[in-house]
Amino acid sequence: MIKIGIIGITGYTGEELLKILSKRSDVKIAGLYGRKSSQERDLKDIYPGFANLNLKVSPLDIEHAASNCDVVFLALPHAVAFEVVPALLEAGAKVIDLSADFRLKNPETYEKWYKVTHTAKKYINRAVYGLSELNDKEIKNASLIANPGCYPTSIILGCVPAIKNKFVDLKGIVVDSKSGISGAGRKATHEYFEKEHPNFRAYKIAGGHRHIPEIEQEFANLSGENTPISFTPHIIPVERGMLSTIYINLKQDIKTSDVIEKYKEFYKGRNFIKILDEDVMPSIKDIVNTNFCEIGIKIDERTKRIVIVSVIDNLVKGASGQAVQNMNLMFLLPETAVLI
Repeated sequence: MIKIGIIGITGYTGEELLKILSKRSDVKIAGLYGRKSSQERDLKDIYPGFANLNLKVSPLDIEHAASNCDVVFLALPHAVAFEVVPALLEAGAKVIDLSADFRLKNPETYEKWYKVTHTAKKYINRAVYGLSELNDKEIKNASLIANPGCYPTSIILGCVPAIKNKFVDLKGIVVDSKSGISGAGRKATHEYFEKEHPNFRAYKIAGGHRHIPEIEQEFANLSGENTPISFTPHIIPVERGMLSTIYINLKQDIKTSDVIEKYKEFYKGRNFIKILDEDVMPSIKDIVNTNFCEIGIKIDERTKRIVIVSVIDNLVKGASGQAVQNMNLMFLLPETAVLI
């Protein structure tokens, strides 16, 4: 029996984690913690749908979490995780951090993009980047997982086979991503549906989004090259789901059918990746509430570009589902446990 703790239960990702983990017979929810709670509350008062679990949500108590849990999920805002990770690790707990605090290997890059001082730098190199399909071997031996961001998950998974097969030019990559409003958090979601819905808008354009250095870091790790990208995120009038359209110049003539075969071969045996057949493109409705990533591919022969469309549920494969997938790997369990 794996004893589970969740710090930050009141956010979207905390709720999604509980939804997934509460279905399992091989785990025990040993601690639920609110970041700002000053007193203990019944879980049912926060989430009436979980009344049958008969659990309490406690104020944040790092010592209690460290001593009572085998693994602790951190569903916290950025710049908060490095305040609690050291104590959890030193007490022997495994940690899966859903924030960005340990994703970037260069702390100066983190401080530049997140505008805060990183106070747990010595733990950065202990963190394994938790993109399960690429780093499964390292994840199995890790004590600290830096769970990827939602945009990076959709984009990196869409690009890896093209980069590894070396038929694309990594200069001038353009990414256009659309996300359900839940990616901005619960408060922003409520404000959007009260004031904006059904608005559709771009935001943080021209290099303003904090996920850019994460994507560029992983592209550089894959290719050995500096790979700056042009990335524009958008908010669409749905609660959840994410679609990324990626444009990359080709270095050689290649047919769509051949690329699809290379993608299928690369992801062979990967339970949560679906490469679609030629002339079939993925849509958000096909992956909502699942841990799948669906990828469609088309070669634009006129412009000599590959167009890749990658879709995920931003709260599942883009956050909590991938975190549970990583937990399964860390404890040498079937990767798909409760996720399929």
